Amino acid sequence: MKGTSDTVPPLDPTTSMGPETASIETVRSTDTSLRRLFKAQSFQILLVLVLIVVVFSALAPNQFAQLSNMRLIVQNASILAVLGVGMTYVIVTSGIDLSIGSVLVFSGVISATVMRAIGGDGWGTAAFGIVAAILSGLMWGILNGVLIAKAKVPPLIVTLGSTGMALGFAQIITGGIDIREAPAVLSDVIGYGNIFGGIPVLSVIALVIVIIGAIVLHFTRFGRYTYAIGSSEEAARRVGVKVDRHLIKVYALSGSLAGLAGVLSLAQFNTTAIAGQSTTNLNVIAAVVIGGTSLFGGFGTIFGTVVGLFIPAVLQNGFVITGVQPFWQQVAVGAVLVTAVYVDQARRAAAMRGGKPQNLWRKLVSRKTE
Repeated sequence: MKGTSDTVPPLDPTTSMGPETASIETVRSTDTSLRRLFKAQSFQILLVLVLIVVVFSALAPNQFAQLSNMRLIVQNASILAVLGVGMTYVIVTSGIDLSIGSVLVFSGVISATVMRAIGGDGWGTAAFGIVAAILSGLMWGILNGVLIAKAKVPPLIVTLGSTGMALGFAQIITGGIDIREAPAVLSDVIGYGNIFGGIPVLSVIALVIVIIGAIVLHFTRFGRYTYAIGSSEEAARRVGVKVDRHLIKVYALSGSLAGLAGVLSLAQFNTTAIAGQSTTNLNVIAAVVIGGTSLFGGFGTIFGTVVGLFIPAVLQNGFVITGVQPFWQQVAVGAVLVTAVYVDQARRAAAMRGGKPQNLWRKLVSRKTE
């Protein structure tokens, strides 16, 4: 009949397939997803972490492969995980924040000073200290963001200057002597407390921060804007993203998390750490990059950052238990870091050519035979 064909809905390609063809298409789709998973740098780094754990477990099964030791590793990496979330956002925008270690120290000093002035060991005093630490970090983050976004000073220079200023102010306030006074509830509950039969409260707080950070980065407009700015700041401006305002928010986030890390450190060690955070910024940056976040911006995951954090933590713990000098940890982490940056560069170059990144060993052999 005339016009009948206009009323017939288009056929779904999968409905016109036979059972064998549909099965083949399903397998192909699954195979493509698995290939993407295996090629993801964060997944490859996870395999490296698993391999390291297996090796140390075989070398020291009665010491390393114990629940108490794994709990210790997780607890030691918790504060770095909080810092790593903020650093991931910053590096995804193709920026850098060298000030997080000094901001952690400054925030811890401000927190301890406020709580000492108020007095008492209850949650009221601790709450004022926590708020003071986060606001202190927020202040430094906003300062960094304004200078970077509005004054157009390179992030490396701005945050390097903030590193010195924050640490200098912390030393001026304390006279260079650590404050060893904190409410008992802060160390008893947050620093050394456990829930659910042995899970450190410190690690639970870090896990909550990691989950929230991952959700915001991967599933919200704020996260999409962060990736867009890192991919192309000019293109982001042209589609209506308020780049300057967003960059200020990103650095404010990094500073706030550094402030929170400052009070968590105070709770864990029951003292400020004026001289104990000199390499914290580099350790966090290395972990973020090892986890697959591109130094060139536009690519990165919170999951990869967490995996990248555990590699040096596991190496240090394993070397101590097996009797190997812990200085080898720096050598191993440095090698993994250089490899991670090389892989990132190869991936970017391949994307620009529209091809696949060349295998490292194949590239070296081809150069040798030329």
